[in-house]
Amino acid sequence: MSQQLRVPFGTISITDHSKHLMEEILAANRVSSGRYVRKLEDEFATLIGIGQAVAVSSGTDADVLALATLHDFGAQRGDEVIVPALSFVATGNAVLHAGFKPVFVDVDRRTLNIDPTGIEPAITEKTRAIMPVHLMGKPADMSAINAIARQYDLYVVEDAAEAYGAVYKGQPVGTLSDLAAFSLYVAHILTTIEGGMVVTNREDFAEVLRSLRSHGRACKCKECTINTTSKYCPKRFQGRGGEDIRFVFERIGYSCKMNEMEAAIGLGNIESYKDTLDARRRNLVYVLKRFGQFSPYLVTSEESADETIGPHAIPIVVQEAASFTRASLASYLERSGIETRTLFASMPTQCAGFAYLGYELGQFPNAEYIGTHGIHVGVHQGLGLEEMDYILATLKRFLEEHQTQ
Repeated sequence: MSQQLRVPFGTISITDHSKHLMEEILAANRVSSGRYVRKLEDEFATLIGIGQAVAVSSGTDADVLALATLHDFGAQRGDEVIVPALSFVATGNAVLHAGFKPVFVDVDRRTLNIDPTGIEPAITEKTRAIMPVHLMGKPADMSAINAIARQYDLYVVEDAAEAYGAVYKGQPVGTLSDLAAFSLYVAHILTTIEGGMVVTNREDFAEVLRSLRSHGRACKCKECTINTTSKYCPKRFQGRGGEDIRFVFERIGYSCKMNEMEAAIGLGNIESYKDTLDARRRNLVYVLKRFGQFSPYLVTSEESADETIGPHAIPIVVQEAASFTRASLASYLERSGIETRTLFASMPTQCAGFAYLGYELGQFPNAEYIGTHGIHVGVHQGLGLEEMDYILATLKRFLEEHQTQ
């Protein structure tokens, strides 16, 4: 047996630049959302290659606000949003929190993403948007999804939480739709520890987003004079009858602003983003190229010629030919020092919170299969090819011990 290594699922990078910025913020005694959050938004938009970025307090809030924006553009409460059955539960939760009803569509077992052939049959007169998820950083089939959206006059909102560095037909994920939501959670490629970002090329969407994150108030300038400079704002008392527009509320809103300390961590991580992404891609591609040796018992994602998978993690799905369970595999990996995570579940039929919607087990066979047979392991920048070789060697040893050849 080879020497046991420790392969944690994730890591966190707090750079010296971030620490310096945090010292500046603490010295200024202004830690709520201000000029550093604005700077992070600008740098994030440039990084993604899009016009507008609006920072919020979590990736889930990014999903919620991206969808809630649609209420200002014709959507009504109780309208429907089509989402994949398989995702982290935040995707389905966000639809409900935004005031919509989730309508679930099964996924393709090979890609883990929404199956476009199931979208059109799920469309009704109440459908307002499609929300594809680029699960494990693998781009969804956006050409097919956008074609359906155009045909039925629907919005498309990307859940790009795990998809940093993902590219689809030459375009970065996050730029393929009306709005896109990213997570800045601690385990992700770009992090503020907690946090999220909504991106769009439409300024009218961005204005609504800035209002929504702060209780729906009428004060929604991209650069807030009060928050970033503490100076007098000539727009402040332009409400009806000279009212302070900071206390005029135009829509039902939320309270999910990002703070300055989080932004400082994000700004440091943007500086090291390319190195982080390259390290994680190197790890991911190394494993994907060698994973075929485990067929037909285990499979992972495959990268097609017209895409780049964002290196979030390595999905592993136990196949029908296997004589072992997911639980036995995960337990073996954990005992060998390799941390694992479940590869999510079928939200409508394997997550109790959605039971009231009336779906029944068996309606989403692919999502349900992944929900009982899938795990994922890390490829983060704190790991190298030695750890990737250790993951591969451990999987090989497991199969030799547990699978009849």
